[in-house]
Order: sequence, then C-alpha cells, then structure tokens
Amino acid sequence: MVLDLARVEALTPHWHGLPGRPPAERAALARAFVAKAVFDVPTTSLLVDRLKVDKTLRRLCGWERAQAVPSEATFSRAFAEFAASALPTRLHETLIATSHKDQLVGHISRDATAIEAREKPVTVAAPEKPKGKRGRPRKGEEPPVKEVRRIERQIGQSLEAMLADLPMHCARGVKRNAKGYQESWTGYKLHLDVADGGIPISCVLTAASVHDSQVAVPLATMTAARVTSLYDVMDSAYDDPMIRSHSRSLGHVPLIDVNPRANKELKQELEAEAKRHQLLGHKLAEEVRYNERTTAERANARIKDEFGGRNVRVRGNAKVMCHLMFGTLVLTIDQLLRFVT
Repeated sequence: MVLDLARVEALTPHWHGLPGRPPAERAALARAFVAKAVFDVPTTSLLVDRLKVDKTLRRLCGWERAQAVPSEATFSRAFAEFAASALPTRLHETLIATSHKDQLVGHISRDATAIEAREKPVTVAAPEKPKGKRGRPRKGEEPPVKEVRRIERQIGQSLEAMLADLPMHCARGVKRNAKGYQESWTGYKLHLDVADGGIPISCVLTAASVHDSQVAVPLATMTAARVTSLYDVMDSAYDDPMIRSHSRSLGHVPLIDVNPRANKELKQELEAEAKRHQLLGHKLAEEVRYNERTTAERANARIKDEFGGRNVRVRGNAKVMCHLMFGTLVLTIDQLLRFVT
C-alpha cells in the first residue's frame, strides 16, 4: 500500500533500449529504500540480506531472484543519485499536492528536532566585527550600524534565497529539554510543518546550531505554496514580531506561545492569568487550538523512533536529508492511510 501511494516509478529514470550494459533498475532500488524506512532497517547491508531471504519483499521491490538483488555498493551509488536529485523530497511534494488538492487545512504545527549524525562538526569562523567605542557617540558622530538579523533579511526574499542563507553543515547544537536541562548533540536539526492528522507538509534540514525561529519564515512560505491553511501554531521559540507579521501576510492566524525571556514581570503576569483561568474552569479558544502543536512533536518522534531518524549512517546535508525524507514520505503515507481506512 505504501509503494502504491509513493509511486517512485514516476520520478525515477529508465534506461531500457539504450546501448551498453544497463545499470541496476533505479525504481527497484528506490522502492527498496522505501521498504528500509517502513521496517526501520538500520543499515543498507541488513536491507540487502533481508531482500535476499524475504521473497515477498524482494518481489514487491522488483527482483524475482535473490541473485538479482544488487550489491551494497550499487545501493550506495543509487542513494547518492537520489540524494543529488532530491528524489524523496520531490515524491513527498507530489504526494502532498495530490492528497491536499482543493482542501483546507485548519492548523499547521511547526517544530524542530535534533538529528544526530556520525560526522565531525564543521567549524565556521565568526565574521570579524569592527570594534566600537564604549558609551554614547560624540556629537556629530554617527552611531554604529546594527547588523540586520536573518529573520529581517528573509522578509521580501525568495524561498531559494532564504534557504541558501541558512547554514546547512554539520554542527554542534544545544537546546533545553522538557525538564529544563540543557542537552547537546552533533549533527543537524530537522524543521517540520505538520498539518492536522499528523501529516508532514514541509521539511527543512539545517545545521544543529540554527535557532528554530530562523527557519519559520522559509517554512511558512514553502507550506503556503503547497496547502491552504488557517492557523500557524508554534511554541515560544518562535515568539518574534517578524514571524507573526509574516504569518498574517500569508492570511494565517499566528498562535505563538509568549516567551517572557528575562522579563520577570511578564512571566509572573502570564502565570497569574493561567492560574485564574484554571480556577475558574475557563479554557480560551486560542488555548484549545494551541494544543494542536503537539501534532508536530508526535510527527518528529515517529520519524526518529519508527522510520529511521535515529539510524543516520550517511554524511553530508544532502544525504542526511534524503535519508530522513524517505522516512517522512512513509510517515505521510501512513497517516493518509489512517484517514482512508
């Protein structure tokens, strides 16, 4: 059922009728990588071994005999081609365009999750800033020009320019978990937009050091081009006036948790208001809608726990993204099948 909806044959090349020795069938290899995500097979060598002994799975992928299953090296070369052409990303985009055509999405939940990688982090030298004098400028002196934030630069840029400006290399990331403790990892960060029903709509993979808020504008632009939605639901990491303004410019209603940061008075005011509503038994409509944000958290958890997100054995942004997108494609199909059945 997953292969029927994925339709990998529509975007994989064919070499039938060309002179010379034909390469291994790329459609069969792509179906095998889909199967790898479905069954959460950790390595390609284990996938090859399973295809040789599992007759049903082997025939579903496209090989009749066990001797016809390509070697691990052939799988590796094919995966590099799929990563260069962004095959799973294009398959996912086509699937969303087909399944959500002329449909209205209520909520888009936005969140990011850590992706650990087995490669060394890239050290990027910080740009040198001119040293300025302390204190107020003298009379007649112009104050130093403040550096434009990445979010401010993104407003008015094309989607390609926004993505090109984001760091994509392997890096060290640090974040605070649900219990308030800081945790770090080496690798990347997967940013996800999820529609009602736990269906991923858009994905962006950046360096682990990129803050969640810096990907909100390109993600929202990408999602708005694919589906029509009403509410953008985000946690306090996305609490920025530019993000709210961009969400409204797309015709959406931003529902973003307030980040009190160092403002203790605002924090106490929010806590007091929450206690007052809890004592009165009131639940605001925005609070009910904000609870939909957990949809993105569940999607991130399923990608990592069920569809290969914790078994990243490749290196480089393109290959890591290809690996994760095969799992995202399977998750999308799995959620769509739940609505059909």
